[in-house]
Amino acid sequence: MEIDIKPPQYRTSDKTSFAYVSARERWQVILNGAIDDVHRALLAVTEPTQRYEGERIVEGIAKLKYEIKHDKQLTPLPDDGYSDIAGYNLELGELGTPTWLDMPWLYAECYIYRRLNTLFSLSTTWKTYDVFHRQKVAAFQSSRAAVVELALRYKDLISQIETKHEAADTEFEKVEEAEWIVFTEICEICLWGNVTDLSHWINLAHDDVQRLQGLRAEDNIIVNDLPFAFQVLRKTQRRPADGKDRRVDIVLDNAGFELFVDLILAAYLLSANLATTVILHPKSIPWFISDVIPTDFSDLLNALADPQAFFHTPPLQGEHEKQARKPLSEQELDGLSFLSTQLNHFHAEGRLRIRQDRFWTEGGSFWRMPGTAPELFEELRRSELVIFKGDLNYGKLTADAMWDPTTPFADAIGPLGPSSGLRVLALRTCKADVVVGLPPGKDEELRAREGGGGEGGEGGRTGAWSGRKWAWSGKWAVIQFCDGKS
Repeated sequence: MEIDIKPPQYRTSDKTSFAYVSARERWQVILNGAIDDVHRALLAVTEPTQRYEGERIVEGIAKLKYEIKHDKQLTPLPDDGYSDIAGYNLELGELGTPTWLDMPWLYAECYIYRRLNTLFSLSTTWKTYDVFHRQKVAAFQSSRAAVVELALRYKDLISQIETKHEAADTEFEKVEEAEWIVFTEICEICLWGNVTDLSHWINLAHDDVQRLQGLRAEDNIIVNDLPFAFQVLRKTQRRPADGKDRRVDIVLDNAGFELFVDLILAAYLLSANLATTVILHPKSIPWFISDVIPTDFSDLLNALADPQAFFHTPPLQGEHEKQARKPLSEQELDGLSFLSTQLNHFHAEGRLRIRQDRFWTEGGSFWRMPGTAPELFEELRRSELVIFKGDLNYGKLTADAMWDPTTPFADAIGPLGPSSGLRVLALRTCKADVVVGLPPGKDEELRAREGGGGEGGEGGRTGAWSGRKWAWSGKWAVIQFCDGKS
């Protein structure tokens, strides 16, 4: 069903790929976590129908685990009343009834989460249950120090913006330089905030995740197109006031800390008048463990409205951890309250909005958008800039295909590239194989490093496809831009 993609997609049978590791290791751990979560929820269930359905859901997850482990054929998804089921099953038929350990990774992992969702959506008492909610909340609670620090910094930044915008016209260049510095810093924090992606760090200890959160090294951004995106926003900002909406769209990735930073970016764009409206695009169903669904947005706003209760005595942590936490200081509460007030104000005004679309949880790449989601495509074309967050969105932009790493980003995103009417900015920490837009020789340089994956591949293969483990680590990132309006 993909559209004219020349390279093949990564497959779960390729021993040199992240897809191979995912199918044999990550998926089992993810499904074990889902089973554990439902078991924990069942401890508080007394109503007979809900208990019965919960037990059947556990059985359904265990069945899926068994099928993957034993390399069974995938079966059509049961119809839960949503239109995307037909597309999943049509594509499954076109793939020729593949088995789990020899099929395109992108479709396979999307299918897992969609099938998980049917277990809940087909029930009567668990329809809206988020099997990953507990993990997302706990991860955000553990980010308390970073959340407080950024809230305080944001308050200072807004104060500086207001001061600088009161400057005379002769200070215009200083204002632009200051806005560029702040825009860069916030976007880079958004970029590195992606290390909180729970679907990739399921085997890491809490300390390891915190260490990765502290990376933010500019030297580790191997392609950086931020200046192009900033100039687009500045150019539209200087456009004569004609009442036209200057909109930025953010296709969200992870909940918790990453969503928190995304909201800081949105608030900054609105406060600095780099945008008049920001549209946030979450997923419609629980997805890839930590991806944002609408309730995560409201949960975060509620946490900021009463941060003392949320961060001081988190209900999802053990008693010893509760006792070890100090109450937030007055200064910390003031910073969080300031941000909370701003976000609620922008939301109430309709300048910060949430917009759902089932397209984001379909099984294929974003190459399909003009054909399968034309209304969404036309909506995004009205935006001045569409920011795609994270590794999965990057994989879907590039169709998770085995591109030569020097392939221009504009070519690899196909129908969303040149002449599409879209301006695309991808903020991506690398946690899977696909990567494009690299300078010649850069991939070889990184693969030659210890653990980089350039030691040769299955059957003595050498070259670009002998393994790209450096791109699995989350230590490297790309920020790539394509102006499809020019």
